[in-house]
This record gives sequence, structure tokens and C-alpha cells, in this order.
Amino acid sequence: MTCLPQTVELAVAGNEASDLLPVHAPEVLAAYGARRAFWTVLDEGPVEHCLALLVERYDGGWSTVHLPMDAGAENGRTGDGEALARHDGWIYVFGSHFGSKRGPLRPRRAFVARFREAEAAGPLPRLHVVRNQFRLHRAVNDALVAAGIGVLPAGEQVRHLFIAATRDRGTARAKSWAGRLAEDDLPVNVEAAAFTPAGTVLLGLRFPVTGRGEPILVELADLAGMFDRRSWPRVVGAYALTGVTRPGELTGFRALSARYDGGFDAVVGSIDALGKRSVLLDDHPTGGDVTSRHVRFGWPADAVAGSTVAGSFARSTVAGSVAGSAVAGSTVPGELVADLAPLHNVEGLTELDGARYYVTDEDHRVALLIAAGG
Repeated sequence: MTCLPQTVELAVAGNEASDLLPVHAPEVLAAYGARRAFWTVLDEGPVEHCLALLVERYDGGWSTVHLPMDAGAENGRTGDGEALARHDGWIYVFGSHFGSKRGPLRPRRAFVARFREAEAAGPLPRLHVVRNQFRLHRAVNDALVAAGIGVLPAGEQVRHLFIAATRDRGTARAKSWAGRLAEDDLPVNVEAAAFTPAGTVLLGLRFPVTGRGEPILVELADLAGMFDRRSWPRVVGAYALTGVTRPGELTGFRALSARYDGGFDAVVGSIDALGKRSVLLDDHPTGGDVTSRHVRFGWPADAVAGSTVAGSFARSTVAGSVAGSAVAGSTVPGELVADLAPLHNVEGLTELDGARYYVTDEDHRVALLIAAGG
């Protein structure tokens, strides 16, 4: 493992941290006496109770601040927040869109939320939540077909316990979203997110992966439209990240961070955790004992040009992708920055003020790892 000169042990609400996003709003830094601070999301509970700050004080000490928010009518209706991203003064929070280790998929995990970062300096900030009722699941599955990436087929247990069981539950309860799942779908596990310089957002998937075991990125446009009910976002690209997966392994995204130069840092690793009765690992055992790796990739300024996939969430149907949809480029080359072995559970990373920061998903604690940048 790359030498990590400092480990900061923290605790926040008896929960575990996912993702790491630097605070930009001076109001928030001032409110908490922070020299620097990072947003993280906790993955156990409704999203309005799962946002927190990791704060470095001016004396060099670290502390955590648990920041409950008000989601209005959506209070208590979400779960499993996994990824954070910043755009235009807003902090976006993405649910996993997945399920428990043995299925089925959970509608309450299929959400996107956002809040004004500056408002987090005050009491009980407003959190805007939109649940998409498997529209993103449908659009991603259609996009992967249209992109021609060549995904790893789901095993029989995965298909039965995640897809068929979810459809059966939805049908039995007369849920409108049941029709958005198709028999040959793959479960979608969103683990990472970051905005591109063009204003689209990249979602890093922990699952599915390509037939070669490579991690997959999905690109969405017009994300903001869903919050005032103007439109659902459009899927404008799907890409395989090449050159970062060892032979014989299955590698998914664990974290994603936008860089100052327009490129991205990412953590890739296992498709699910070992020792937790994961159906994914029952069917795909080479995706489990995979340690975390810090990788980097560039992003061309014209990446969206000419790329259209499967229309919007609303237009996607189980019948398949929109005729003629295609992706201009379906692969993105990556390179290794740091091997983080023996760690399996690095869930967030960023570079700030000449240092690299990583956060790990531990049992009921938060470990922040700090290393020299470069």
C-alpha cells in the first residue's frame, strides 16, 4: 500500500461514511470553525439524517458534525445514500438504487437529493428529494444495451432475487414502477458521482461491470430538471473504464472525484463486500477479494457531442432502447495512481491543498487517511 502518513479516527452517529467532498461555501467553514472540511454521507437511514461534516479545526484537530436536514414530505422515505457531487452551489446526494445483499431492489434507494451548500451554515437546512421509481434503473439498462459495451451477464440467483423478485413484489402491490423492470435487466448499484465541466454528471457503478470485469460510467444530462418537475434527466453516455482491472477480477467503482484539470480521480474495488452473504458474490466470486485502487482518467471537452442513449428516464421503456440510439465513444482509458492494498473498503477520495484524502467504510467508525498529493 502507498505510505499513508496520517490516519484520523472519527465517529459520527454510530454510522459508516460513504464518499468525501470538500466544502466550498465559506459560510459553512466559518460556522464550524473549520480550516477545511469535507461532506460525507452515511448509508444507514433516510438521507435527511445521513449527512455529516468531517472538520479540521485551525488547531489541527479533527471532529465530526452530524447535520440533520428537512426533506419535507419525503422525510423517512429514502435509504442508502452513497454518493455526493457539487454543481452550481448545490450538493447532490445519490441513492444506491440497489437492494440488500440478497435482494430485492428497494424503491426507497432510487432517489436523488440536493441542498444549497451555503444554507448548511444555518439550522435544519432544506433537503430537496426526488424518488424516481426505477426510472434510472430502466434508463441505465437501456443505455448499456445501446452503448454496446458488453456487460457481464447476471447469474441466475442475481436475476431471480433482484429482478424477478422486485417485479413480483411491485406487481402484487399494484405499483406503477413494476413495469419499468424487464426480465433480462441487471441490478444497478450507484456508488460514485461527479459533475463534468460540461455540467453533465457521471455515475460510477459498482455493478454491473463489463464482460471483462471493467467498471462502468453512465453520463446524465439535465439533472436539475427533475427537481422542479420539468423533466427527467437524459442518459447521454455509457463508458467502460479500461486499463485499471487486473486479469481475472471484477472491478466496480467505489468513489469518484472531479479534478481541477477537468479529469477525474476514482477508487475502484470489489463489486460487493466479503462475508455478508452477497448474492452478487455467490454468482460472481472473482468480484469479492479485490482491494481498493486509486485511479485517474481524463475527460474530453466534447465527450457529450454526438452521444445519445435511450432518451430520458420518462421515455425509456422495457421494450428496449430508442431506435437509432448510439454512443460516440464507449471506452475511457484510466491509469493507476496508488495501490491501496490491503484496504477493501475505501469509499471516498479527493485532493485538496496538496494532499490526498481517503475515507473508509468501517463498522461504526470513520477512518480518514491523509497522504501527500501528486
